[in-house]
Amino acid sequence: MTRRAVITGIGVVAPGHTGREAFWELLTAGRTATRAISLFDASRFRSRVAAECSFDAAAEGLSPQEIRRMDRAAQFAVVASREALADSGLDLSSADPSAIGVSIGSAVGCTMGLEQEYAVLSDGGREWLVDHEYGVPQLYGYMVPSTLAVEVAWVVGAEGPVSLISTGCTSGLDAVGHGAKLIEEGSAEFVLAGATDAPLSPITSACFDAIRATTSNNDDPEHASRPFDADRDGFVLGEGSAVMVLEELEAARARGARIYGEIAGFASRSNAFHMTGLKPDGREMAEAIRVALDRAQRDPSTVDYINAHGSGTKQNDRHETAAFKRSLGERAYEVPVSSIKSMIGHSLGAIGSLEVAACAMALRHQVVPPTANLSTPDPECDLDYVPVVAREHRMDTILSVGSGFGGFQSALVLSRL
Repeated sequence: MTRRAVITGIGVVAPGHTGREAFWELLTAGRTATRAISLFDASRFRSRVAAECSFDAAAEGLSPQEIRRMDRAAQFAVVASREALADSGLDLSSADPSAIGVSIGSAVGCTMGLEQEYAVLSDGGREWLVDHEYGVPQLYGYMVPSTLAVEVAWVVGAEGPVSLISTGCTSGLDAVGHGAKLIEEGSAEFVLAGATDAPLSPITSACFDAIRATTSNNDDPEHASRPFDADRDGFVLGEGSAVMVLEELEAARARGARIYGEIAGFASRSNAFHMTGLKPDGREMAEAIRVALDRAQRDPSTVDYINAHGSGTKQNDRHETAAFKRSLGERAYEVPVSSIKSMIGHSLGAIGSLEVAACAMALRHQVVPPTANLSTPDPECDLDYVPVVAREHRMDTILSVGSGFGGFQSALVLSRL
């Protein structure tokens, strides 16, 4: 029997308000969650805006011990996992623990915990030789990104394959693709798959300031993220997490589960070219799209919507526009395309999983979320980018793509059953 991986539960912590339904309501309303940075004093940085999560760990049910132990990124992942599990209707307490897997993506791991602890250990950076006696017991866990996957595994009692996928900004897509593979090959019956990142810290801001990748539009945070717009000037940092419950199609049907969609195809490629640069022809992304569609046994003509990477940098937007044309041909001009980063910013490794969650909700509701703030289209980006207002649209097959530093290019096909 051919095993097929489907999504039966979704949990979300995103800029704006926590929760799957609040996330979808924000997207379809075309509202932006970008604002001036409040998590630290950003006055000395070039880019001082971000898409922050309004997150209260205690209100979300985390115990004082969990809050003390876990970095903010781990807290996001645990809260999203609990919501996904509740949404799926599964009771994993009676499941074989070895049949439960976890696949979590993250680009920068426990950045906030590490930076906070370094500030303490080094006395605000004044001491070159740090005093380890000031370190908290959780410091080692902050240094090991796999801690994030471990925290999710503890939530669900997973004793099957547990992994942390770190491939830059494609981590979220890649983690969901890996989770689907675990289902398809029979390595797990249930997988919690998604990603998390909480990168809003001085070190992250300094790094992106140095390469001038983030926006300097500090006076108008709500309109700072402008993918595909001629007036864009860089992306807006974000944070968040999305986790999905994946299981085998027939098993999900047998228990009467609500199925959001099937992960029908996934592929990733690398450009082996430059750490941050992209070739203008979009060849590697186009190849990832081609292979993902082949694995899904879908023709380019069947693609009904494209969830773009759409970071809001000229290099990326033009690169993936070229990739869509190269992979889909004339169909590229007929398919609606949008970027939810216009509303929730770019949460690095987490954004791919948030985009898959948005695609699953789009399939369920048959609504395409818009590209907010798109008022003056870039002439070199001449596709249908669904500006400003959400659109009702018949969808059976959705393509979601990601592009990451290091040359990573990934594509995932989600299909309605």
